[in-house]
Amino acid sequence: MQHVLVLNASYEPLNVTTVRRAHVLVFKGKAEVIEELDQPLHSASSTFPWPHVIRLVAYVRVPRAVQRKISRRALFARDGWRCVYCGTSGGRLTLDHVVPRSRGGDSVWENVVTSCAPCNLRKGNRTLEESGLELRTKPRAPAPVLFIRLAAPKIPHGWKPYLRELETGTSTAA
Repeated sequence: MQHVLVLNASYEPLNVTTVRRAHVLVFKGKAEVIEELDQPLHSASSTFPWPHVIRLVAYVRVPRAVQRKISRRALFARDGWRCVYCGTSGGRLTLDHVVPRSRGGDSVWENVVTSCAPCNLRKGNRTLEESGLELRTKPRAPAPVLFIRLAAPKIPHGWKPYLRELETGTSTAA
């Protein structure tokens, strides 16, 4: 399936969508085609550009308070597929709440981290101070580019000018 990169009106990468959804946005005048593929889209009576990168016509405000739901895959990618306590990338990775849920910790990006099974077992239902563990990086919500990379692991060449964060590596670690 072909993916289409969706940019905000400010050219900030927002998401990845299907060709069909991108075409509908363009057809309704809600987006414009910035990059297109060589082959056109055909209907019974018309031909349209095959969108590769689209830009929304109106700016969409994405408040920081409205973040994407946590998934293990996104969490592990945010933390570079490493335990934030010991740094290992081998073994079974788990999700850990820095402040345990039983102690009032929420399931939010700023309170969940990637942990290897031994560190998670060592920490258990305790705080960092009680367990003697330290965070190598402070957890935070990932940049939207992380979700784009997860949706399209192989970034097409035509997207790269719009995804400079991927080249600098600013979206890989917390």
